[in-house]
Amino acid sequence: MKKTAGKDEFDADPEISSIAERAKNVGIEFDSSRRAASFLQVDQEPRAYGWSEGIEVMSIREAMDRYDWVRDYMWKIVCRDKDEYTKAIAEDFNGYFIRALPRCKVDVPVEACLYLKRVKTQKVYNLVIAEEGSELNVISGCTSHPSSAGMHLGVSEFFVKKGAKLTFTMIHNWQPDVEVRPRSGAVVEENGVLVSNYVLLSPVKYVESCPVAYLKKGAKASFTSLVVAHSGSTIELGNRAILGEKSSADIISRAICRGGRVVSKGYIRGEGKGCRGHLECRGLMLSDEGSILAIPELEAMNPEVDLSHEAAVGRIAEDEIFYLMARGLTRDEATSAIIRGFLDVEIKGLPEFLKREIDRAVEMASEDLM
Repeated sequence: MKKTAGKDEFDADPEISSIAERAKNVGIEFDSSRRAASFLQVDQEPRAYGWSEGIEVMSIREAMDRYDWVRDYMWKIVCRDKDEYTKAIAEDFNGYFIRALPRCKVDVPVEACLYLKRVKTQKVYNLVIAEEGSELNVISGCTSHPSSAGMHLGVSEFFVKKGAKLTFTMIHNWQPDVEVRPRSGAVVEENGVLVSNYVLLSPVKYVESCPVAYLKKGAKASFTSLVVAHSGSTIELGNRAILGEKSSADIISRAICRGGRVVSKGYIRGEGKGCRGHLECRGLMLSDEGSILAIPELEAMNPEVDLSHEAAVGRIAEDEIFYLMARGLTRDEATSAIIRGFLDVEIKGLPEFLKREIDRAVEMASEDLM
């Protein structure tokens, strides 16, 4: 495994330097002064850049060689035989291993970039472990070469131990001919916290993802997603939460249709006494073409649960536009302001610089979507 590299060393490698320009769009900086550790995988070739005190980052293959116990975690939440895509990954994969040691609390985020360049199908297995009492912030940025066309297959499993906190932010920026099929699962142990964020504002051919989280006693989970379906894009996105005693989960999604198709799913199953869950699915139609389908589901398995949901899909109301125009905005400015407001959802757990990057992306998207 390579030692930690600074930004100058990345710039000295022509291939990595060119990748770095695209990686900026998904929150990846390759700057050791601003990251606890960085991981880059191009197609199936991993490049890991060391770790800081209390944080381990390496390829999953190296982790399997280094630690016998790693295999005890793998394929425990996501089944190898779930579908044809997980079967394909199980046969041939690489990916990242990220682990926060017990009681380690690092404010500086770890970053991982998966880059699709030459291969037809990129197959990835990722394992993230936040040991007991630790706090870990991971930014996962997935993107592709401008001329790429292919498929990204990924399995990610997350283990948040007792009293630990994991903030995981995934930002995708693909090409119009790329298909993406991630399969993810998480176990959050007693009093653990999982904050999961997903952002996709660029065109893509197809995305299908529905992570599941199993919450033990007193655990908490928060899922937030912001997606835009451009013409030619199909996005099937959701989250599932299985609640134990006194646990809680919030699932919030914002979807904009600009000629593509969005299927926005949410499922919360309350099994334990005193658990609480809330679903919020909202969609905004900006085109006469395309569609948005919102599917919120609640299932109570215990009389002492508190589950709720709200869903709404529509277009920009003319009275809102007229209201802003009456205060001096042009119609385009009013429309842009409404779109920004719709996408302005608090994404918890992000460092300030990444909040600014997402705000910038939302600003650009709101201008492009008018």
